[in-house]
Formats: sequence, structure tokens, C-alpha cells
Amino acid sequence: MKTLRLILGDQLTRTVSSLQDLNPADDVVLMVEVHDETTYVRHHKQKIVLVLTAMRHFANRLRDEAAHIDYVKLNDPSNSGSFTGELERAIKQHRPDKVVVTEPGEWRVLEMMQSWETEFGIPVEIREDDRFLASLAEFNQWAEGRKSLRMEFFYREMRRKTGWLMVGKDPEGGQWNYDASNRKKIPKNLPLPPRERFAPDETTQEVINLVKEKFGDHFGDVEPFGWAVTRPDALEALDHFIAVCLPQFGDYQDAMQTEQDFLFHSVISPYINIGLLEPREVCEAAIAAYYAEKAPLAAVEGFVRQILGWREYVRGIYWLKMPEYKETNFLDAKRPLPEFYWTAETDLHCLADTIRATKQNGYAHHIQRLMITGNFALLTGIDPDLVNEWYMIVYADAFEWVELPNTHGMALHADGGYLGSKPYAASGSYINKMSNYCASCAYSPKVKLGDGACPFNYLYWYFLIQNGDKLSKNPRMGMPYRTLAKMAPEKRNEIVENAERFLRTIGIEDRG
Repeated sequence: MKTLRLILGDQLTRTVSSLQDLNPADDVVLMVEVHDETTYVRHHKQKIVLVLTAMRHFANRLRDEAAHIDYVKLNDPSNSGSFTGELERAIKQHRPDKVVVTEPGEWRVLEMMQSWETEFGIPVEIREDDRFLASLAEFNQWAEGRKSLRMEFFYREMRRKTGWLMVGKDPEGGQWNYDASNRKKIPKNLPLPPRERFAPDETTQEVINLVKEKFGDHFGDVEPFGWAVTRPDALEALDHFIAVCLPQFGDYQDAMQTEQDFLFHSVISPYINIGLLEPREVCEAAIAAYYAEKAPLAAVEGFVRQILGWREYVRGIYWLKMPEYKETNFLDAKRPLPEFYWTAETDLHCLADTIRATKQNGYAHHIQRLMITGNFALLTGIDPDLVNEWYMIVYADAFEWVELPNTHGMALHADGGYLGSKPYAASGSYINKMSNYCASCAYSPKVKLGDGACPFNYLYWYFLIQNGDKLSKNPRMGMPYRTLAKMAPEKRNEIVENAERFLRTIGIEDRG
């Protein structure tokens, strides 16, 4: 039986379910670079380079196994520009008995796949993506009947299932979660580790030139490009993180520092999300470092929690709640996105540096995303659709299954608390505590109102005032709302005046 196997750009894993029974003698592997997938949002130039180059290298890896590869490049004159169009061409050319695919990471692509059997009159087998550590069926079973789907409880179940960092039924060290130990500001004289970056090879440079030609008006810098585009290089990046960065990752994973874009972070999320690395091997490498006494428990647990806990959890939330999840807007946020999210031209140094790094690298770490760009969007009431689109555009690791719950639910509280029990709103004092940004800023986190005041300070209270009807009864918001209730009316009015004047200066006073 001749099988046509379609591999997507985030399925570059030799053991992916659609390739597990590959018969090189009879089967055809179809890989396509299509215009629709590079432009359904205007992806960062480096993300396009990363995915297309990694696809080309993966195709070569399969060719080394004598597999029959039908590879369609973006600039092929016959390229129809869509998955559906290229599948139709391949079916006509190869006349397979069936098509095999692995379930995609985005709802819109799954809907597309589900239409193909009827459209082409050929069996289309959509297989489970078993590269994840929890199946969707397992997550749904865990979620069924629960009033609250908190990540911490899911994470504990996953620890029990895998046995990772467990001593019998108990967590290693006696605690499930060492998050409280992972919130240190980086000392002034602490040496930061060199980071593993990879010089473009010939294939990468060819794609860089293609992206310059076809996507020159997309967001971000295309060069210097330093991402791994092959599995061996991705494994090298993992090894570097485990040996050099993991020992101090835990202490400083929430820290931020001017013009230090990677710090002690793993910077491997793009590789996991496109399939060059698998989550299991990544977690097991970190756990092995702990048992070899090369990294402390708090660092290893914090890293494992991000993958075994959070990454698996947000995937489960996405598929459990889509497509309705994307349409929620609990706080009725409607303001436009400020222009500086694209230019990085703002006097707010924390935002300028985070967006500058994002433009240069297609990357910012999780606290920059949550507590700088996300927090600002939350406090100023920016439309969730615009913020979700921005995050999808600007990050090399952004795929909707992981981006949407993180942005829509955790950063913006647009789902009304389904994912997070309270909004992650913070004033300038948090940013000052966790970074050195404020020392280089035009504003002071110690000034609350008036000239020179950090806008995050009065925007925080403005956010509480504007959303009191929706948030004041939230038990985890009790303390700030009690403080707000004690404020004199004159001070509340001054907060509103300061905030609305600031919103006018950045051109987003209109709520739509």
C-alpha cells in the first residue's frame, strides 16, 4: 500500500507518529513550504528562516534513509501556496492509497485536515501527536468535573506519572514546587555565561536570502541569525544549557537585565516546538544533572516544571477550550496596540529593551513576555486579539497552542480566570525588584504620580479602578482593592488623570 505522509514544519522529529511505520520502498514523504503558513500572521523573519531551514535539513536526513521525499520550496513556480493545494498536487502526482498526517498544533490546521478526506476522496489518517508527555485524552480525563484547572495540581499528577524527581509517592526534597527560591535579582558583578549560537551554513544562508527577498517588510532583524537548524546542533545547545546555565537558572529565572537577552535561560523552546528536541529527553537531561550533583534541585525542578507542567498544561487547555477560548474578552479590553511594540521607540526602558531584544532575536524570556510587554498590555486594556497576534508574529517559538493560553489567559486575563486565578498585574516596583531596567529609565519606580513617575505605578491603580466591577470580588485581589478603598477621592482622581494623559501621549486613549 502506497502512503503519502505529510510532515509539517513543527513536526521535524524522526519518531513523529506519521513516520513511525515509514516504508521507504513504497511511501512518499511530502514536505511543503507554503505562502499561507508564512503569512497567516506576518511572522518574524528569523522564525521563517528557522522553520524553513530546519525543514530542508530534516528532508535531507530522511533522504539519507533512502526515503522518497517530495519537497516543495517556497519559490517553486508550481507552488500553490497552501497545504490543501500542495496535497492535491501530490495526490494527483503520486496516486497514494491513503494520506497519513500527525495532528497539528493549531485549530485552523486541524479543521483543514479534517476536510481533506471528503475533498479528495481518499482516506486521511490523522494520528495523535505522541511527542507530548500527556495525551489530550489524559488531560481531558484529568480536567473532567473540576471547577478549577490549576496547573500545580496537573503538574503533580505528571510528576507521579513519570516518576521524575520523586521518592516513592513523595516529591524529591519534600516540596513539589521551589518557585519561591527562583526569584533573585542578578547581582551587579555576577559573570553571565556565553551562549551557544550557530553560524549559518549554506542552506541557512540560502533561506536568509529568500526571506530578505520575499518577507523584507516583516517584523524583526533577519541577521545575525544564530539558531540551531539541525538536531545535532539543537542537542549541542541543550548540552550547553545543562552544563553551563542550569546550575544558576533556578536562582535567576525571573530576573531581567539590560542588553542581556538570554541570561541563564535554556533558549531551546524553538527547538522543542518544531521537533528538533523532544520534551522527554530535555527533562531527563536536567534530572540527570541533579542526580549527578551538577545542578541544584530548585533549578532542576523549576526547569522541569516549565516543560512537564506548564507546557503540557497550556496545550491541554488550548485543545479543551478551542475554538471559543480565543473569542473571550473578560475585561472588555479594546485599545489599539501602541506603535512602540513594533519600533521599540519608547522612554519606558523596560519595554524598549525587551522589544529591542525581540526584534533582534525573535526571543524574549518568559518574565519579559509576562511582566513587561504582557503586563503593560493588561494594564492599558489593549485588545486581546491584537496582543495575541503580536506575540504570534514576534517570537520564533510561537505556535498557537502554546502562545494563545500564555498570552490570552495568563498575561491578559482575557479568559476571566480560567487559566490563572488572578491577573498578573504589577507596578514599577516589581520591575525594579527583578531587573536593572529602572536605573536607565526616564521614569522612577519610586515616584507614584506626576512628572517622572513610572507609568506602571499609576497604570496599575488605574487598571484596578477601571475593572473593579469584574475583579474586586476575586479573593486573590482582596488586598489591593482594600488599599484602593482607603484612598482619598482626590488621589483616585489624580491616578485617573495621570493614566489617561499618558494613554493620550502614546496614542491609545480610544477604547474602540
